[in-house]
Amino acid sequence: MALKTYASAIAAAATSAALLNQSNAYADGVSPPNPSENQPSPAPPKVRNDHPRTTSAGFDPEALERGVKALKEISTSPHGKKVFETIKKQEETKQAELAAKVAEFRQMKAQHETERQKIIYDEQKKLAQHQAQTKSQMAKYEDELARKRMQAENEYQRGRNQELVKMQEESSIRQEQARRATEEQIQAQRRQTEREKAEIERETIRVRAMAEAEGRAHEAKLAEDVNRRMLVDRANAEREKWVAAINTTFEHIGGGIRAILTDQNKLVVAVGGVTALAAGVYTTREGARVIWGYIDRILGQPSLIRESSRGKYPWSGMFSRAMSSLSRRNDSRSASKTGNGFGDVILHPSLQKRIEQLSSATANTKAHQAPFRNMLFYGPPGTGKTMAARELARKSGLDYALMTGGDVAPLGSQAVTKIHQLFDWAKKSNKGLLLFIDEADAFLCERNKTYMSEAQRSALNALLFRTGDQSKDIVLALATNRPGDLDSAVADRIDEVLEFPLPGEGERFKLLKLYLDKYIAQAGSGKSGFVKDLFKGKPQQIEIKGLTDDIVKEAAAKTEGFSGREIAKLMASVQAAVYGSENCVLDPSLFREVVDYKVAEHQQRRKLASSDKPMA
Repeated sequence: MALKTYASAIAAAATSAALLNQSNAYADGVSPPNPSENQPSPAPPKVRNDHPRTTSAGFDPEALERGVKALKEISTSPHGKKVFETIKKQEETKQAELAAKVAEFRQMKAQHETERQKIIYDEQKKLAQHQAQTKSQMAKYEDELARKRMQAENEYQRGRNQELVKMQEESSIRQEQARRATEEQIQAQRRQTEREKAEIERETIRVRAMAEAEGRAHEAKLAEDVNRRMLVDRANAEREKWVAAINTTFEHIGGGIRAILTDQNKLVVAVGGVTALAAGVYTTREGARVIWGYIDRILGQPSLIRESSRGKYPWSGMFSRAMSSLSRRNDSRSASKTGNGFGDVILHPSLQKRIEQLSSATANTKAHQAPFRNMLFYGPPGTGKTMAARELARKSGLDYALMTGGDVAPLGSQAVTKIHQLFDWAKKSNKGLLLFIDEADAFLCERNKTYMSEAQRSALNALLFRTGDQSKDIVLALATNRPGDLDSAVADRIDEVLEFPLPGEGERFKLLKLYLDKYIAQAGSGKSGFVKDLFKGKPQQIEIKGLTDDIVKEAAAKTEGFSGREIAKLMASVQAAVYGSENCVLDPSLFREVVDYKVAEHQQRRKLASSDKPMA
């Protein structure tokens, strides 16, 4: 019985050892199967069995073998009961230790399960976070892709829009060019039509004028016989009347002569009366001529003066001078309103400023009784030298007198006397006088010229004598187109030299506007009397249509090289062309036609002048 109990104890010990080895295997990392898990776990990998005594499941039968061996030794030993008791105690101790280890194993298993659940939770949490992060990244990626796709679509649309805009601009440019070309063709055809229409109108006017002239000549020829008969009858009647009157007169004269011849006393008285009457008439005429010549020489204006602000005599022209001063005052007011201080004189701004300074200096010189300064104006003809001298005298408060150098040479030996009379007359001006000598090189040229006569040299010497000292009464202003031909002594007496160039484009535009207003806009608007309107008729007013400043500027650009006088003649030609038209209207086509014609004429004159220079 004891042996059976001991055998069972040995078996239990062997079983406990086997369980303990299995628990140690689980503790070393092999998890026991979890029956609560529904999901089938994957088959564990087969472990290679390097110990042939152990099974593939890891159970070692060596303990059982030792137990059996120990059982055999105990059965053969005499102290078997003690051994059994000792073994039993040991077994109980082992069973207690085994129970403690089982409890510890279960605790470790529970802790391991907790840690496993925690690890599974952490893994699931990490998986959820990873999925959320992946989802967020996928959303960001999809958003980035959508943004890039929209950006690419916007870029494509922008490029497409730019191409469309460019194509539209090119189409607009082509349309504008086509429109301009069509408009230019239309304008050219219109100008051609207007030109042809003007030619047809001129031809019609010419044919009509010829027809009217032929009709009037025919009517005059038909009425000539009637007029001739009426004139013959009237002449016969007048002849008979005059014959009767002459016969009556001669009868009375014959009776008187017969009475005088028959009476000697009457004959003596008649002869003496006729003789005394003839002597009285002759004496009165010659005496009046001598006295008037003396008065004219003392008080009159010298014959060399062509134009002057002073009257021919001190008492003459008072009313005209008052009216001219009033008109000059009105002109100065209008000039101040328009911004041009020189009235009709359009000059380069720097030259105009210089002349204004000279006029102010001359006025101050006269106020302070200081000597005047002599001036020389030179430049091409028609650039406003005479008008500038007149305006300079007016603004400085001086009288002015105008003479030309070409009038001195024909005087011959009388030239010296006339020069002295001129300067004596100029000194009598109370205001001071500006003596302007136009074409001064005609008699003030170099004295060593071979063609210069002795009378011209004497006249030049007389002028040099009268201008040798600075004068407080006379301002000498010389104008010439050839300043190099003047005598050196004359050039030495000049204090101020002013060049008058050809007007620039801006000055030409102002001149065209000025003469357009003078010759076209104000044509026919002057005051006229009743008798003049009754006999001559009121002049027709010119109508201006479509003539803008741009067209006038175009004309100013075309008239390069024109002087102020040529521009005035150009506008006078425009006025004549307007008066020659049928409706008296100035339009752009007529204005351009006249301008082009005058420009071509100016160029032809320049070519002729340049071709004549080598021949000279």
